[in-house]
Amino acid sequence: MATPNMVEARAHGAGTGTAPHVPEEAAERRAGERSSPGRSGDASSGTSAPDPEVPAKARRRAFTAEYKLRVLRAADACRKPGEVGALLRREGLYSSHLVMWRRQRDGGALKSMRARKRGRVPKEETPLFQENQRLSRENQTLKRKLAQAEVIIDCQKKLSEALERLRADHPKIGTSA
Repeated sequence: MATPNMVEARAHGAGTGTAPHVPEEAAERRAGERSSPGRSGDASSGTSAPDPEVPAKARRRAFTAEYKLRVLRAADACRKPGEVGALLRREGLYSSHLVMWRRQRDGGALKSMRARKRGRVPKEETPLFQENQRLSRENQTLKRKLAQAEVIIDCQKKLSEALERLRADHPKIGTSA
């Protein structure tokens, strides 16, 4: 049974695929278009959409020995209350950095620090290490020679067995008459 609202909606074109309350220009829009160009943060409104890319993984900060010594000298020069805190905030550091760096400085670790190449640390060339390397190479060479000798001996055994069978089948072969 049709209610009066349904009859009125049909009269205004509800059954034709366009809603009666939608203006003609909106009915002509494609499905992917927005209702208003200035809404929802599109490029034409001047605001940009948030960046969907995930930020990179945080990396541990590495401080050079020169930087550590410079900050320690500045911290040691601070005399008024709050100056060390201001220095730490300005440099983006924590008080634990100062404690650790002072221990390194007092232990002589900061003086011995120098720019090092990245990667595997080269091994020391001690006489014992060199002898070990020489013996390892010699061992590998002997293993290869042993494997080769075993293959030759195995072939000789098979050849000898084949010749024995041949002599057994033909007694005249292999004898000098």
